[in-house]
Amino acid sequence: MKEALLQQKIDLVNEIKEKIENSQSIVFVDNKGMTVEQVTELRKQLRENGVDYKVYKNTMLKRAFDALGYEDVKEHLVGPSAVAFGLEDAVQPAKILFDFAKDNDRIEIKAGFLDGKAVDVAAVETLAKLPSREVLIAQLLGGLNAPIQGLATVLSANIKGLAVALDQIREKKEQETA
Repeated sequence: MKEALLQQKIDLVNEIKEKIENSQSIVFVDNKGMTVEQVTELRKQLRENGVDYKVYKNTMLKRAFDALGYEDVKEHLVGPSAVAFGLEDAVQPAKILFDFAKDNDRIEIKAGFLDGKAVDVAAVETLAKLPSREVLIAQLLGGLNAPIQGLATVLSANIKGLAVALDQIREKKEQETA
């Protein structure tokens, strides 16, 4: 019986370690007092955006982070902890949780984990305010496209000017020969 329980715990720690390693960002929240409807709505929003949301015991989380060599996270794992793993996008967990917390006072952002380091609530909030990945890519492409578009506009204006000048020269020569 004890061996089976021990194996379950080992498997759970390994599952958490795998999620930590595969996540671009992690956000820790205290969701104590949330209704079933609120939790269901939050899970739905997170799932639709590629975020895995689970409640784990702090001891299991601490063991997983310890096994990976991340000691600084342990201080944030106090009290009830739910974890949002950003598997596809680093910004989405923070953005969704902060937006959800605006309307629901029962959820509290505790901390985050980004680039192998624990980050405070202010850093998670800053991350939440970043544009989504798609918007950042669009802004980058727009920035790359601007010089090319400017060159095309200049060349277009110069060609029009050249065409007008040639047309005027043609008209002048026609008048001289007439």
